[in-house]
Amino acid sequence: MLCAKTGLLFVPPAIDRRTVELRLTDNFITVLRRKDFANMTSLVHLTLSRNTISQILPHAFADLRALRALHMNSNRLAAVRRDHFRGLANLRHLILGNNQIRRIEPGAFDDFLGTVEDLDLSYNNLDTLPWAAVGQMTSLNTLTLDHNLIEHIAEGTFAQLHKLVRLDMTSNRLQKLPPDSLFLRAQVQADARGAAHPGTLTVSFGGNPLHCNCELLWLRRLTREDDLETCASPEHLMDKYFWSIPEEEFMCEAPLITRQYASRAFIVEGQGVSLKCKAVGDPEPSIHWIGPDGKLVHNSSRATVYDNGTLDVHITTLKDDGAFTCIASNAAGEATAAVEVAIVPLPLLVNHTGQGREPDPGSSDITTSAKSGANESKVPADRRIVAAELTSSSALIRWPSERHIPGIRMYQIQYNSSLDDSLVYR
Repeated sequence: MLCAKTGLLFVPPAIDRRTVELRLTDNFITVLRRKDFANMTSLVHLTLSRNTISQILPHAFADLRALRALHMNSNRLAAVRRDHFRGLANLRHLILGNNQIRRIEPGAFDDFLGTVEDLDLSYNNLDTLPWAAVGQMTSLNTLTLDHNLIEHIAEGTFAQLHKLVRLDMTSNRLQKLPPDSLFLRAQVQADARGAAHPGTLTVSFGGNPLHCNCELLWLRRLTREDDLETCASPEHLMDKYFWSIPEEEFMCEAPLITRQYASRAFIVEGQGVSLKCKAVGDPEPSIHWIGPDGKLVHNSSRATVYDNGTLDVHITTLKDDGAFTCIASNAAGEATAAVEVAIVPLPLLVNHTGQGREPDPGSSDITTSAKSGANESKVPADRRIVAAELTSSSALIRWPSERHIPGIRMYQIQYNSSLDDSLVYR
């Protein structure tokens, strides 16, 4: 059934439900509804190109179990949602080029990951894709992503796409391409180009702001017949043809720590401390911190590591006394710098005098209904800390009054879960 250029504002309700091919191109359809294609279980080819479609209601294609090709290029879609393409279990060709798509939700392509052969997302506004889903499209022959805003491709994305014969990433914002077996396969086929090979892989990535340093040296070593890609940086390689630059000019610079805000900090136990470290290098270094215990500092309830190199320890303990080491690393090497943190212990007052420190209490003196009577005999009744009304997520804590000790402004409770070792402070 052909209904092209007929001024349609919506999908005609009188379409024969036994239709096998339906073309509704060059109309003014704006919304696809659940009833538009209901019971059309024989439909194999649906073309909705060059309309003004901006909305797809949930499960609009749910009955199209036999559909193999869906053309929706040149519309006004702004997003692809999880329920837009539900039911398309036999889809082979999905053409969504020249829309206004900014986001594709995870799970949007799940129904046809193993069947889709042709995916066209060109001329949209995508800065990323659900790369994990793309990597599972094992039947994919053609992937067209040109003229988007893509800045990063996850390493290993194309490793399982053994049937891919065309990958177009032209005119995006890619500064580098991750090493991938896909490109190595292209190299093998390029070396054997003397014999015709119908499955030869074509990879296009011109028009990207390539940063030509040592991270792209692997790509430069591949054999290519074209000479269209150019470098956008560093400055001395700007606008030079990628394939004509000698290998020795693809260089990286090892990190250099340029600013360390303090080499020694004195912190009262329980207070927070912010340690800052900045570094330069090519590629931009990543920064990690090693604690005084020699272990890598991870984000937790007690500490936060920021991308800019700052480490915030929200509440310090005596274990934080020592050297915190900033490590800046990139493909060319690493640099280190240490910050000494001196923890000033809080005074523990006893016997109304404020002169001495209490001895190490050893194991907990908290009394609960589950504790044995032996513990209760060691601690005077008026000095016990009692945990009552225990549940899986709460407890009522009671402790003796310390009115006789002047200057107390707050109490701090430290606890942890049996599921991890992270200490929590309140």
